[in-house]
Amino acid sequence: MGHGTIMHNETSTYEVIRKFAHGVIDFWDDLFDYIIYPFLPLIIAFVLPAAILLFMYGCVIFMHAYGFRKQIREAYSSSVWDGVRTSIASFWDGFATIWHDYDVKGIDHIPDHGPALFITFHGTLPLDIYYLISKVILYKNRTIHCVADKFVFKVPGWGAIVKLFCATPGTVEDCITNLKSGNLMIIAPGGVREALYCDPAKYNVMWGQRLGFARVALGANVPIIPVFTTNCHEYIRTPGWARWLTRGLYEKTRLPLCPIYGGFPVKMECHLGEPMYFPPDTPPEEVRDTVKTRIEEMIQQHQKLPGNIIRGIRQRFSNSCVCCYGCKSRNRKSTAASANENGHAEINIPLTEDIRRTEEQPAVIASIEEVEQLELDEQIEESGQNNEKATEKDDRKEEKLVNNAAPTPRNSEQIKEDVVQKHDV
Repeated sequence: MGHGTIMHNETSTYEVIRKFAHGVIDFWDDLFDYIIYPFLPLIIAFVLPAAILLFMYGCVIFMHAYGFRKQIREAYSSSVWDGVRTSIASFWDGFATIWHDYDVKGIDHIPDHGPALFITFHGTLPLDIYYLISKVILYKNRTIHCVADKFVFKVPGWGAIVKLFCATPGTVEDCITNLKSGNLMIIAPGGVREALYCDPAKYNVMWGQRLGFARVALGANVPIIPVFTTNCHEYIRTPGWARWLTRGLYEKTRLPLCPIYGGFPVKMECHLGEPMYFPPDTPPEEVRDTVKTRIEEMIQQHQKLPGNIIRGIRQRFSNSCVCCYGCKSRNRKSTAASANENGHAEINIPLTEDIRRTEEQPAVIASIEEVEQLELDEQIEESGQNNEKATEKDDRKEEKLVNNAAPTPRNSEQIKEDVVQKHDV
């Protein structure tokens, strides 16, 4: 009796699974027959160009990463994980350059040795922080340790990579110890609240009464470098209605449930302010308020308000080409000679082609300005040659006229003959 019941249950389970599988197969078969097949030519017409475009961008990113092969080899020679970190940073930097025309101004404010604490305004997603970390790894050969929210370490698959890039949910004491060891560190005091619930129309700083970063800076006695990246709330957005609905739930549960959308290719430009020094006996509240005021000043100075996605995309494509590194020199030429309102010269990070040239390799791609300058030099050289030819021709004409106008010199015997002839007459 029991054996028959077991067999019956197994048969029933098998029938349920079989019917479910048949239902799934029939659903997909009908989907292909009535939806996908009629639009298959249209799908192919869009998918193939998109695939080709992705392949081209993959090649460009690989070229960008290949430009750092020397740094990557040196990193692998010292440590496998240093090599992995440098390799990943080169790909992040390539993506940032291509998609966002990412640039850093004030790179000279980062010390070559010794500690410093970066305090940054938090974007919707911390891609701007990843981009800055990658730039510093590649161009300053230093790693920025960052303080991340605890939930980041709970996301499946993220723990290993955030640890690779020295992210930590550390306490104030851990951060002080890290800085006293001579490391660089970056903190976004606004955290997830500022990332998800900041109004893109205002770019309002949402630090509340947080004093942790101020205590870290005072305890480690290190300078604070303020950081702001333009359009950091434009490339990824949170809907206004979602911010309104989920804000209360976040304050109670600390779960980041607000949906996001975007990935737009807006112009992103990181601005590093001058280091700010505070005596160890400065009240933490004063440090927080002073740094917050400086961040707000940088927002007013560098971010057009209200934030606008279309304007950010126009800024991205107004001065450079999306896929040609040579066109980057157009930006470099215009910004290298510029200065900000405080009178400090803006310094751009060297580009990949600059690194290739330092390795005594010929530049493969020339900028528009370089081509125009070469053409102008050729025109000047041709005009100079024409002027020389015209001058030589004029000299020959003048010499001929002088020769024709000047009397032919005669010697004394010819003069005597003339005198004798006149006397005879």
